[in-house]
Amino acid sequence: MNLDEIEKDLLKRVADISGVPEGAYNFRINGKSVGKKSTKNIDVKSKAEESGIDVFIEPGTKKDVVHIPVILSESGHKETVYNDFYIGDNSEVTIVAGCGIYNCGVKNSIHDGIHAFHVGKNCKVKYIEKHYGTGPSAGKILNPTTELHLDESSYVKLELEQIAGVDSTSRLTKADLKNDAKIEIEEKLLTHGRQIAKSNIEVTLEGENSTADIVSRSVARDTSKQNFKLHITGKTTCRGHSECDAIIMDDAKVIATPSLDAESLNAELIHEAAIGKIAGEQLTKLMTLGLTPDQAESKIINGFLK
Repeated sequence: MNLDEIEKDLLKRVADISGVPEGAYNFRINGKSVGKKSTKNIDVKSKAEESGIDVFIEPGTKKDVVHIPVILSESGHKETVYNDFYIGDNSEVTIVAGCGIYNCGVKNSIHDGIHAFHVGKNCKVKYIEKHYGTGPSAGKILNPTTELHLDESSYVKLELEQIAGVDSTSRLTKADLKNDAKIEIEEKLLTHGRQIAKSNIEVTLEGENSTADIVSRSVARDTSKQNFKLHITGKTTCRGHSECDAIIMDDAKVIATPSLDAESLNAELIHEAAIGKIAGEQLTKLMTLGLTPDQAESKIINGFLK
């Protein structure tokens, strides 16, 4: 791939790679696929009638990795991309996504990623998605949608992270689970300036002994605004837990709305939410160790979002 220094930096930040990785991949830059590779067990195909890819993972695939990063470095580029994943029974796979935007112009740069996961039986899937924005201009916008369908005894872990620099984001994550399936969602978010972030997570526990564990951690600085909605529906014998923790600073605003819907006597559902400022004694303790106020504050934030 022929990448400039800005694009290389974005790729490193959102996918933690410096070049072409091993295994299957699809690289998308400014609306075009600039590199695509299938392997023996993973077939990556471009969609025929719309932007995006279909990824077919063979049953029994073990410990393979798929990289599908997206980079926007042209100001004013707008796109909606549809990616579908079909994961065969008894597979173990890691999918590394992520989008980085550099904007130095006057027009908004927007990436809307629509991802659907069809997870077979007895699978183990990790999905990593990082978002990052940079450049002197505002108008770096990311709106991801993730839909997951988990078959019996499957396990999916989502690691969703907005690193910095995204001016506006509206995230929707939806999942439905069959018998003995489990999902873990870890969401981390940092906003600053006048940024706006919305996140809506909806999980439906349809199958017997299905489980959901959702944890959202965020830091809101300056005059940024965050709005979280976490909803779990339990339709049968199941267990669900949601936790939303936020640090609020300066003149920021945070709204957290966890909700539960129990449709069975045997549904065990729990939610927690906490919003607060950095404790003064934490800052004082770190400053007694030689850190400046800014260094102490940064260390606390990094530890909270780790």
